[in-house]
Amino acid sequence: MGKYITKRIILAIVTIWAVASITFCLMNLVPGGPFLSEKAISPAATKALEAKYGLDKPFFERYITYLSDAAHGDFGDSLKQRGRTVMDIISAKFPVSARVGGIAVLVSLCLGVPLGVLTAYKRGTWVDSLFSVIATCGIAVPSFVICTLLMYALGVKLKILPTLGLTSWKNYIMPVFALSAYPTSYIMRLMRSSMLDVLGQDYMRTARAKGVSQKVALFKHALRNAILPVITYLGPMIAYTLTGSFVVEKIFTIPGLGGEFIKAINGRDYTMIMGTTIFLATFMIIMNVVVDIVYTIVDPRIKLK
Repeated sequence: MGKYITKRIILAIVTIWAVASITFCLMNLVPGGPFLSEKAISPAATKALEAKYGLDKPFFERYITYLSDAAHGDFGDSLKQRGRTVMDIISAKFPVSARVGGIAVLVSLCLGVPLGVLTAYKRGTWVDSLFSVIATCGIAVPSFVICTLLMYALGVKLKILPTLGLTSWKNYIMPVFALSAYPTSYIMRLMRSSMLDVLGQDYMRTARAKGVSQKVALFKHALRNAILPVITYLGPMIAYTLTGSFVVEKIFTIPGLGGEFIKAINGRDYTMIMGTTIFLATFMIIMNVVVDIVYTIVDPRIKLK
């Protein structure tokens, strides 16, 4: 276990370094500069700003400096939000995205897993057909379409839910529904497919032949093995959802990390773009490592090597 965890941590560090390097290089290859959008800025002022933020230094020197600072959690100052560092912005905005995303993750698990088990148990019935259609729609329909429909129906026509900000618990309903629609549908489909495969295994037929009740066989034996693909999916899903869905946050005017990332792209705030990208990648890599370790807890037959 210790050797495996050490190996995974080393691989995670290498992956984060690769992401940081690629992101840094891409930002420096983008035509133009971060101060082109400034109004009536003179060449002398542009040079002064570049000198202030160290953009006038050679590429390799900036690369080494940036990686060294990033390793200590310093992604530099925002080029557009003067006086604020990238980590200050992430620290202020990430909890908002994590709060909405965390609720969406819980909703996805609490609905997706039971509904997947139910559709597998009711295979071939109208229940299976109904939820299969719902799951297909949840996967196929983009989140911005769901957001628009919710805002029009519940916010504009019926006027029962607010459409902007996060001032009360009612503000969470539509963003959480829009964020959880895809993962819930995907988990449902994944759980159904995995459960059907497990139910057809020899040990399940043996358990039923020995007189084990259907509920015990389903939830004690089948569910534990069928849920492994869902655990695999949880790593990237949690990382992406907690970090913030850019489209959902933009539509519902949620002051989260997603809105800041879009604002940074539009404003050519290179340090903010790089910092957010590295933060998201690091969070996703950590979640994948955690998922690999959780495997052995759920299924002791899996050995970490």
